[in-house]
Amino acid sequence: MRFVKGHGTENDFVILPDPEGELDLSGSLVAAICDRRAGIGADGVLRVVRTKLSPEVADQAGEAEWFMDYRNADGSLAEMCGNGTRVFARYLVDAGLAEAGEFAVATRAGVRRVRLAETGDVAVDMGPPRVLGESRATVAGREYGGLRVDMGNPHLACVIGDPVAGLDLTRQPGFDPGAFPHGVNVELINAVGPRRIVMRVFERGSGETRSCGTGAVASAVAAAHLAGETTGSWEVEVLGGTVTVTLDGRTSHLAGPAVLVASGELSF
Repeated sequence: MRFVKGHGTENDFVILPDPEGELDLSGSLVAAICDRRAGIGADGVLRVVRTKLSPEVADQAGEAEWFMDYRNADGSLAEMCGNGTRVFARYLVDAGLAEAGEFAVATRAGVRRVRLAETGDVAVDMGPPRVLGESRATVAGREYGGLRVDMGNPHLACVIGDPVAGLDLTRQPGFDPGAFPHGVNVELINAVGPRRIVMRVFERGSGETRSCGTGAVASAVAAAHLAGETTGSWEVEVLGGTVTVTLDGRTSHLAGPAVLVASGELSF
């Protein structure tokens, strides 16, 4: 089984080329691959398969040739991954499966359009954020209010007064299962300047990660909401670097680095 390893601001992925949809990718296999001691190590797996061969997204085949079949590190399915989409697009261009420029990628959350050159940053249209109201997260016994944001996957983005650097995210933050019956990605955010925020994130199915693309957009939405704004660009500092989120009142865009670092053969 061939693989490529890549990351977007250190949110890292194992890419599995499977153009003809022949790979039997079980949850246990994904978890073994993502194990950082006994496997390759990653926040998730990106399976590269033709959209027309993927029944769950075959209706997107007219717009997007390739389906990003994204799995969390624990083997569970995920609807969408912003950094994963950017790394997936970089792989398609690097492998000669797509041309640099603008093209579409199929995801469980719908078609996402990406834009990239042969080298450099990758931008993706993340779709319109959906604000669903407020809720609360509990971290190490402290409660923080936050905004529920649907980015194709569920988020609870909390702008807090405590420094995010001091938070213990070794465990899943508490949340309201009534509001999030399928779990939630929790972002803890500090505003550090005009339209500049610092974010840490606990991802559903993966734990704390160095970056999260959908989480960065949700965080920018929460920061904008707090400031009474709906449009503009935000710099989002994550543990693995910085990404840019742009809100235009219609949709949202995420831009930042996407790097391929290794390739090889799995022996599982």
